[in-house]
Amino acid sequence: MFNKLKPKSEFSRNVLTLMTGTTIAQAIPIAISPILTRIYTPEDFGVFALYMSVASILSVVATGRYELAIMLPKKDEDAINIVVLSIIISFFVSFISFLIVFIFNAQITNLLANPEISNWLYFIPVTVLLTGVYQSLNYWSNRKKQYKRLATSRIVQSGATGSTNLGLGFSGFGSSGLILGGVLGQFISTTILGRLVWNEDKDRFVHIKRLKVIVLAKKYINFPKFDLMASFINIFSNQVIHILFNTVFNPIIAGFYYLTQRIIGLPISIVSKSIGDVFKEQASKDFKKMKNAKTIYISTFKKLFILALFPSLLLYFFSVDIFIFIFGDNWSVAGEFVKIMIPMLFLKFVSSPLNFMLYIAGKQNVNMYSQILFLLAVLISFLVGENEYEVIEYITIFFSSIYLYYLYVSAKIAKVF
Repeated sequence: MFNKLKPKSEFSRNVLTLMTGTTIAQAIPIAISPILTRIYTPEDFGVFALYMSVASILSVVATGRYELAIMLPKKDEDAINIVVLSIIISFFVSFISFLIVFIFNAQITNLLANPEISNWLYFIPVTVLLTGVYQSLNYWSNRKKQYKRLATSRIVQSGATGSTNLGLGFSGFGSSGLILGGVLGQFISTTILGRLVWNEDKDRFVHIKRLKVIVLAKKYINFPKFDLMASFINIFSNQVIHILFNTVFNPIIAGFYYLTQRIIGLPISIVSKSIGDVFKEQASKDFKKMKNAKTIYISTFKKLFILALFPSLLLYFFSVDIFIFIFGDNWSVAGEFVKIMIPMLFLKFVSSPLNFMLYIAGKQNVNMYSQILFLLAVLISFLVGENEYEVIEYITIFFSSIYLYYLYVSAKIAKVF
């Protein structure tokens, strides 16, 4: 009976494996959020959002975007050299980040307009390094179809982060409890994933050669040349929202907005990424063989659309009531934010995994130009919006339009039309 319920296609089985792991991983922070919102204030979340925004902006350059190239070589010998290249770059970027923080700590603190962030800036190089190493190992595991390995690491990270947040929160640590929880969760999950990769794939590391690393760095130079800037602008345009809410308005408004991303945006990105990880592998294979990925593209699009439809409708009509009931009366504003953002969140969920078609086709320059539009959209929204609600409305309209454009371009590359 149970065998009949198991998905028959390899794609569906792989998605189920990652979905199971990521469902558990996302269930942990969602389950403890009603507790966190009662032991941490909106201002605490605002400070944490500020830290994560700066760390995320720097982390995008941690690997030079070479981790995306790990999926592309035909030989594993080449792919493992790219893994090492990505990790080496991560150490270099982390070291440079530390020097910047050490020399310009006061100036950065003044620019961010939040004295509380000063000491925590020294943790940012650690977050940058852990992110770079984890992403490199993540793409290698994805290439090797080690989806159980990926699912395990995500559960561990979520569990470690959540337990630390709770423990430090009850001890009265304030925003520092949220920051330390995030760093510790990253460290543990990266360590475990690294150990699993070493135990199962250590024979591959004998193929690492300095000359080959240099050759592959030149071969896939388009990733740092085009996609690095595009990804930096993309992350900056998303994370600068948290920074601007902190500086233009106040940490409380930033905390409200961050909760919407934590409760709605994070699960969306995790589930979307789980499907995307499998889509990347299959789409890359199909495109190499047949010069199109029409079948897997349409199949993945349908899955994403169906998965997003009901939750989006539910949140549109009941988001405020849901947020008040779960998180308390103090967080009703976050529910109002979610209602405004539903169209953007829906389109982001559907389009994000399918955008990998741009990388498969070597269209990183198209992505870069689109990311500039995202950044301009954010800056214009804060410029013309008279209050936080209007800012979010403008962001939703601009971002939704760009996500629709992404869907059109990626479908065209996959030869859907």
